[in-house]
Amino acid sequence: MARTKSTKHHRNRTLRRTLRREVPSVVGLLADEQDFAAMRAYRTFAFDDHQAYLQEVDGLLRALAAQGVHTSVALFDPEDFLEYCRATGIDPDTTESRTRFTAEIAACGACVPYAGQPVDSIVPLLVDQAVRQATWEYATLLLARLGDCAECGDDIGRESLRRAQRLVTRLVEQAGPGSHHLVCSVPAEEEQLLAVLHAERTGNEPVQLPETEAAEFVTVLAAGIAAQRPGGVVLRTTAPGAPDRLHGWRLQRGRLLALTAGEVFSAYCTDADTGDPVSPEPGVEYCPGFDIEEPDAHH
Repeated sequence: MARTKSTKHHRNRTLRRTLRREVPSVVGLLADEQDFAAMRAYRTFAFDDHQAYLQEVDGLLRALAAQGVHTSVALFDPEDFLEYCRATGIDPDTTESRTRFTAEIAACGACVPYAGQPVDSIVPLLVDQAVRQATWEYATLLLARLGDCAECGDDIGRESLRRAQRLVTRLVEQAGPGSHHLVCSVPAEEEQLLAVLHAERTGNEPVQLPETEAAEFVTVLAAGIAAQRPGGVVLRTTAPGAPDRLHGWRLQRGRLLALTAGEVFSAYCTDADTGDPVSPEPGVEYCPGFDIEEPDAHH
């Protein structure tokens, strides 16, 4: 009888460990000293040194990984945390509140999977993702506020997204085979909107764009098109056995207009802050943009 109970207890523990490995875990990370200092105001926050805190987080991540637990790291923002607590009516000075908020940001905030990398290498990834997400949200909000076209009645934001998607696809198609790195920059009221897209193309295969990056890039470009704000797109193509090619376009009155080779050279070889000339990159060709606009583009 005792053996039966012992066997059942052992089996239950084994099942619980197996189930624990199948339940994902999320660790909230305070990325910098300023955020860490803000959390020290709470009595229930146990840490008083940021480096020691990062070392403990690193140890926790390694321990979870050793148990076979799939773990993600989420960017913990103290201001967003306090706003969340006020909105939900919970006390911010409890571990339970921090746990609830961490679960919330895991669903919709900046979050990266843990794959054994050091915490120091996770921080810039989280910050970059947070910036990209904020840019995408701002551009999306800008598009949603524009309403319908007075001339044709079309939704300006939706039509601008369609146009931007076609333009990006056509741009990568005409760039040909190789690795393509695109940057779109659009000035906005509060800050500069910036989006980056990486695309690979082999031979004449159809263009396949990474879904998340493409959505962010298209949304930022669409915001510039719809609001008719100045901006630009630059493209760098890398292919085996050939120098890198640089192309550029000016976003003007909702249209992408190709730059000349001289304008591309000037844009790359001039310091944006001082206006001083910068030496050209060796092994790089400064090329004119190519025509990718539809002749009947109207928004």
